[in-house]
Amino acid sequence: MVFNIGNQQAGVVNNVAHDQHIHDGQSGQVVVDRMELHGLVDDLRQAVAGAQLPATVQPEVRTELAAIEQEAAQPEPDKDAMADRLSRITRLVGSAGAAITAGTGLFGAVSALAGWLGTAGQPILHAIGL
Repeated sequence: MVFNIGNQQAGVVNNVAHDQHIHDGQSGQVVVDRMELHGLVDDLRQAVAGAQLPATVQPEVRTELAAIEQEAAQPEPDKDAMADRLSRITRLVGSAGAAITAGTGLFGAVSALAGWLGTAGQPILHAIGL
């Protein structure tokens, strides 16, 4: 039997090939790499600024970015909440006519943060063609 396991982000992950017996439960803790997360959020802010969005969507995008930054500053960021905000940003950017396509700074920033979000970011990755 062969297991091909990609990125896993969870408190406890058990990959076993045979029987496993657990007594008294299991626990785990997900460790957030603050520097990586803050770098990804900063990259997103810079990419959005470089996208030259119309003034009609800029305030909404800034609000969503601020909410992502605030969540990223929490001891245990809520990845689902961050994914919701990132998804709104991608929709706003798209509605403004800016393309989130491979080779652009916006594509790289959105895909990197969505990847960091793990399962919560998967719908975003699919929406931008990954």
